[in-house]
Amino acid sequence: MRKRIFFAAVLATGLAAAMGQGAKAQQDTTKRKMKDKFDINYGLGISIGKKDSTTKKSAPKGRFIGGITFTRFDLGFSRLIDNGSFSLSSNNRFLSYRGSKTSTVSFDVLQFGYRFNPNFKIYVAGGFDWTLIRLRDNITIQRGGENLTYIEEPIQFSKNRFSNSYVHIPLNFEFRTKEDSEGRRFYFVIGPEVSFLLGGKVKQISEERGKQKIKDDYHFQPVRYGGTLRIGYGWIGFFTKYSFNDMFDSPAQKGLKNMSFGVTLGLN
Repeated sequence: MRKRIFFAAVLATGLAAAMGQGAKAQQDTTKRKMKDKFDINYGLGISIGKKDSTTKKSAPKGRFIGGITFTRFDLGFSRLIDNGSFSLSSNNRFLSYRGSKTSTVSFDVLQFGYRFNPNFKIYVAGGFDWTLIRLRDNITIQRGGENLTYIEEPIQFSKNRFSNSYVHIPLNFEFRTKEDSEGRRFYFVIGPEVSFLLGGKVKQISEERGKQKIKDDYHFQPVRYGGTLRIGYGWIGFFTKYSFNDMFDSPAQKGLKNMSFGVTLGLN
C-alpha cells in the first residue's frame, strides 16, 4: 500500500513538473511573439539593446518599432534661396551671411513606426533642429512690426548670429539593403517633415556691448513644412532638407526659403 502511495506521489509530481514546464514554454513563446511584434528600442547614435534588424533564423513578417532613440544627428550648412536664386534680392540683402559659418544642427529623440520586412519600414520621428545664420553686416534685426526689419549699427560685431529653433516631426520611408560581410547596410530615407517654431534669437558680441542675446519669434514661420532625403552606409550618411514654405511670415520676404545639407550620424 505504501509503495502504491509512493509511486502515485512520484507520478503526480512528474506530471505537475511536466505541466509546469509546458505552461512556462507556452508563456515564453507568447512573450517572444509579442516581442517580435513590438520592439521598444533605446539608443544613442546607434540603438543600444535590441537592434531594429532581422536575421535569417527569426525574421518576422512585420512588427512595430518605437521608443527613445537619439539618432539621425544632422550637422551641416544652411543656404537661403530667394525666389529660386542663391543671390539675395534687394529686399533681403541685409540677410547677407557667411556661408562657411551658417549652419544647421538637428537630431531625433523619438520614433514610432512599422517594419514591414528586413528592407523597408515607415516611421514617424520627433526631434529638434536649429538654423544658425552668421550675418556679414553690422546690423541688428528688430523685433515686432509687420515685416522683418533691421537697423545699422555704428559698431563692429565680432559675432552677429541670427538663429531659430524648431520641433520637427518627420515621416520617413526607409529602404535598406541586406547586411554585407561586415554587418553594414546601405540606407535610403525620404519623406515629408513638419516643424513648429520654438523661437528665434539674435546673438551679438562686440567690444562696446559685450555679449548680447535677444529672443523673439522674428517673424520666423510658425509652422514649417518640407522634405528630407538621406543616403548612408552603416552609421554615417549624407542628408539634404528643403523647406517648401517661406522662411519668414513677412510680406517683404515672400519667396525666401531655406535649404540645408551635410552629414548624418547614427542611421538605423
